[in-house]
Amino acid sequence: MIKLSKSDYEKILAHAEKELPNEACGLIAGIVENGDKTIKEVYLLTNIDHSNEHFTLDPKEQLATIKDMRSKGYAPLGNWHSHPESPSRPSEEDKRLAYDSKASYMILSLMNRAEPVLNSFKITGDTAEKEELIIEG
Repeated sequence: MIKLSKSDYEKILAHAEKELPNEACGLIAGIVENGDKTIKEVYLLTNIDHSNEHFTLDPKEQLATIKDMRSKGYAPLGNWHSHPESPSRPSEEDKRLAYDSKASYMILSLMNRAEPVLNSFKITGDTAEKEELIIEG
């Protein structure tokens, strides 16, 4: 299970909408207790691909983000990105690029702008399993 505050969900949504028509991306950090993850910080990073079909995190921002996580005592929990025109599920490219089977991969679909959909996945090889996501608040 992974928990996200409503304010952090809204932060992700606002950034994804601002970056349209391109995919938006970022990292998530927090704590793990008894296998459950609680997101304490959402980081908004630059998609240096400037594409609506894929993303690459800015390496300098990524390094600064990891340093910030460590300074706050948070663990890196995974990443998030948006799908401007497709459902909230990992694409074949998302699966191929998912190197950490312990990470959470959150995908926000803006396909139906009136009803955005956020899901979180565990990805191992070419298998994606939906993770229970609770938005609190």
